[in-house]
Amino acid sequence: MAGGGSNCFDFNFQLFSVSAFTHSHLMIDRICAKRIIPVVVLDSAEDAEPLAEALLAGGLDIMEITFRTEAAEESIARIAKRFPEILLGAGTLLTNDQVKRARDAGAVFGLAPGLNPETVATAKEVGLQFSPGVMTPSEVEQALSLDCKLLKFFPAGAAGGVGMLKSLAGPYAHTGVKFTPTGGINAANLTEYLKLPVVAAIGGSWMVDKDLVANGKWSEITARTAAALEMAGSVW
Repeated sequence: MAGGGSNCFDFNFQLFSVSAFTHSHLMIDRICAKRIIPVVVLDSAEDAEPLAEALLAGGLDIMEITFRTEAAEESIARIAKRFPEILLGAGTLLTNDQVKRARDAGAVFGLAPGLNPETVATAKEVGLQFSPGVMTPSEVEQALSLDCKLLKFFPAGAAGGVGMLKSLAGPYAHTGVKFTPTGGINAANLTEYLKLPVVAAIGGSWMVDKDLVANGKWSEITARTAAALEMAGSVW
């Protein structure tokens, strides 16, 4: 199992109270410890609980449910109620309304594919830890100016992958920024990303593939999750 992430992040958020900062820091530590964030797309909220159970059986207590379907909000609410031990995130948050709905449903962190200062501000207002998406130096600097230091690097593969992250690390690693690359990452290349000190965790969907979910292949999801965690743990 992945571990050793307690020193992964030198976090310095000024936007939260002391108690919120502590909660945020502990949450980032959990992400850094597991180093895997499964990116989930659910067409039916009925699949939410069995999927959560499959991930937990594989050793993973973190998940991101994307707001790409109508089932997202209810799925988050179901998992938040039944599995409070899961660090539950909402992805593809494109509007202020989605940010608020995700928080109200029970998400404790949010992500977006791009950088929208308005959604970042809304996330701060409602107490949702937020990771905007970036892929250029200018976007990294804008995110840092908004006090965001855990950034989604998307689309990772198309944006230059490991090579681009190495280049971004040069001028920005000293700021304490960390990335969660997502897009084009799978079991074959995840360790190459996780070897980079600037990478906190990776986001991927291969262990929670939509076809596996739709066909109720929960044991396969558990097996893929356990295998991914083992690979992530081997990098430390």
